[in-house]
Amino acid sequence: MNFNPLDMLKNIQKLQEEMGSVQQQLANTVVTGTAGGGLVEVDMNGKLELTAVRISQEMIDMQDKNMLQDLIKAAHSQAYDKARVLATQEISKAGGFPNLMGKL
Repeated sequence: MNFNPLDMLKNIQKLQEEMGSVQQQLANTVVTGTAGGGLVEVDMNGKLELTAVRISQEMIDMQDKNMLQDLIKAAHSQAYDKARVLATQEISKAGGFPNLMGKL
């Protein structure tokens, strides 16, 4: 078997290009987490960045600060979990390594 370092370098460059493409795709993909039966919703992109928070008028009318805080945390946690799964799946499809998640 003949080892060619140039072939290996080409493969690494191809993988880097694919990972860059996946990271861009993840930045443009949004998942939504909800809590309280839709009273609170948060959006997060595939790079785990919180992009929006929506609070229903019904929740605002309740004027329950502690409940609202808990619902925001719960919705954020759900969106975070969805975004991590999405990112892991996309990186795996591109032939990447799951430990690259820390770089997102």
